[in-house]
Amino acid sequence: MISQDIANTIVDPKAYAAQTPVDEAFSYLRKEAPFAQAQPEGYDPFWVVTKHADILEVERQNELFHNGDRAATVTPVVVDRRVREIMGGSPHLVRSLVQMDNPDHMNYRRLTQGWFLPQNLKKLESRIRDIARVFVDRMAEMGGECDFARDIGLYYPLHVIMEVLGVPEADEPRMLKLTQELFGSNDPDLNRRGEKLDFEAGLAAMQETIGDFITYFNGITEDRRRCPREDVASVIANGQIDGQPLDHFAAMSYYIIVATAGHDTTSHTTAGGLRVLAEQPDAFKRLKADPSLIPFFVEETIRWVTPVKHFMRTATADAEVRGQKIAKGDWLMLAYPSGNRDEEVFEDPFTFKIDRTPNKHVALGYGAHVCIGQHLARLEMRIFWEELLSRLDSIELNGTPLLSEANFVCGPKSVPVRYKMQ
Repeated sequence: MISQDIANTIVDPKAYAAQTPVDEAFSYLRKEAPFAQAQPEGYDPFWVVTKHADILEVERQNELFHNGDRAATVTPVVVDRRVREIMGGSPHLVRSLVQMDNPDHMNYRRLTQGWFLPQNLKKLESRIRDIARVFVDRMAEMGGECDFARDIGLYYPLHVIMEVLGVPEADEPRMLKLTQELFGSNDPDLNRRGEKLDFEAGLAAMQETIGDFITYFNGITEDRRRCPREDVASVIANGQIDGQPLDHFAAMSYYIIVATAGHDTTSHTTAGGLRVLAEQPDAFKRLKADPSLIPFFVEETIRWVTPVKHFMRTATADAEVRGQKIAKGDWLMLAYPSGNRDEEVFEDPFTFKIDRTPNKHVALGYGAHVCIGQHLARLEMRIFWEELLSRLDSIELNGTPLLSEANFVCGPKSVPVRYKMQ
């Protein structure tokens, strides 16, 4: 069993905001207990999967390790019990692709998967570039100082995914606010109450946020059924599985996962990339001088930030991983930041290398549950950096960057910078 201190650290939102405590905890575990059980205070025990190879092994065995049988993210006992009371025994407040296993996962994923394939995204590239230029112009108009995470990084990916989904621009602030409340429920700067919340209050606030999402997307569904358009919302509103309309709860959850994960993770990664350039002048000069490095830079920022910190899996049968006996029903944490700092896979893993290759990070998942929007995220970031770097002459930090307090989705919430642009 992992020590209590380390167990508490790897679920502590404040530790992720500080970053160093989590990095040190996972580094210790990779070396001394790469696949071991933890029981943080207030949580059921779970296995911590810290090695890159083991994360891949679990992710590729979708029938043996399920997403939906228990909570898909690490959840305190009191919250899990309350959710099950509210949801009639289900451990999930939403039921999106993240919480599904086959056959539902495959059927629901297939509905929108074509939208996010590289060959279909080509038709969006020109529009995404136009959007990127708007935000680069906005940065130029800010007079050489801004908080990149709050002023630019939040809004560019938001605008892209809302166009893809079909949400009007006027409603984007509402979507951003709800997303921050959902993923930042532990952060007093981001959650619905604007203060530190205990588990019960945090759950209540999250329920309210999900309720607001559902109210909004009920309206979208009615509109798209009357007047379908060329957007993902129309696909969800009019989709069928085995000849039947989508289950209402699953459809609402589908909207929510596209609307939230579709921009929050990309926002964190983009802001993290700019922070690197502000902190490392040599990397900035090299990337600006050689734009062919941008795709490698994008991939390294995804590894470096790893905005999704974990997902949980549940064993459907007795199994063995790294010589450890796992019992049916056991819970496993896939620790993506640890996998992306695995010394056996990444040379100098705590060094940001803009030309790192190969870069087989696990930040976007693997196997059947690999991120459905991965190609869109890469395209957005590549285009943004192409547009910004062609006009950015210099950049440096203008204050202390801050990370959000969260143990599920976490990244920069403040990156104050000073810069010169053409």
